[in-house]
Amino acid sequence: MRFSESLKSNRDFKNVYSRGKSFANKYLVMYVLENGTDRNRLGISVSKKVGNSVVRHRVTRLIRESYRLHENIFNSGLDIVVVARVSAKDTGYAEIESALLHVSKLHKILKIFFY
Repeated sequence: MRFSESLKSNRDFKNVYSRGKSFANKYLVMYVLENGTDRNRLGISVSKKVGNSVVRHRVTRLIRESYRLHENIFNSGLDIVVVARVSAKDTGYAEIESALLHVSKLHKILKIFFY
C-alpha cells in the first residue's frame, strides 16, 4: 500500500523551503511542512555539487528506498523535502537510512516512540 506521493513542482519545493521547519545531520537536510491532507508528499533534492548524474541518481534512489521501507511509521499529512549533502555521495544504504530516521526523529514526525 502506498501512503505517499512525489513533490514535483518548483512552487511546492519553494513553499516547503520557506514555510517549513528544517533539521540536518551529516548526510541529509530535511524540511517538513504540514499539507492538510491525509497523504505525505516526498521531494528529494540532490545538487550537482554531490557528483555526476550517476552518483546523484544513486543517492536519490537510496533516499527514496529508505523512506519507502519506513513510510508506515511516518505521520500523515506532511510535505517532506530531503536534501542530500555532498558527504552523502560516498555512503551506503545503511548510513542513508540511519540519517533519514535521525532527522525524522528530530522533527518528531515518526509514529513510534523512540524519540
